[in-house]
Amino acid sequence: MEEYVREPCPWRIVDDCGGAFTMGAIGGGVFQAVKGFRNAPAGVRHRLKGSAKAVRIRAPQIGGSFAVWGGLFSMIDCGLVRLRGKEDPWNSITSGALTGAILAARSGPLTVVGSAMMGGILLALIEGVGILLTRYTAHQFQNPMSFADDPTQLHPQNGAQQSDARGQFH
Repeated sequence: MEEYVREPCPWRIVDDCGGAFTMGAIGGGVFQAVKGFRNAPAGVRHRLKGSAKAVRIRAPQIGGSFAVWGGLFSMIDCGLVRLRGKEDPWNSITSGALTGAILAARSGPLTVVGSAMMGGILLALIEGVGILLTRYTAHQFQNPMSFADDPTQLHPQNGAQQSDARGQFH
């Protein structure tokens, strides 16, 4: 299995920003389609028009909001990688907290602290689940022991003899 390698930092920001926009536009489009369908006047034709209008108006706005979050997060993450000299989960957690704080800066200090905590906690959960999944699935990708290296199998140099737990042959 190939290992996923991230882009270097200047390109990572653009990549993350575009990915966040796409995710926000698609997810927001689906949500707005359902919302526009439900809020339109009765009749299938009116509901489909309402759904399409809601998607056309709101999906790009939601995608843009996601892109701002993703771009800011990625810029802070790249800055922390450069500042600390290493790439680890603490960079992502700190980036999430700082992104939440910066985006809530116009709402007052209490909101800044709450948004910073939520951003940090959210990224800590994401990083924790990623680490757990990596550890859980790591054994699937280990090379199996070959027949010649397995001490419980028959050894050709000893004929049909088998070794016991101490490595002695019978």
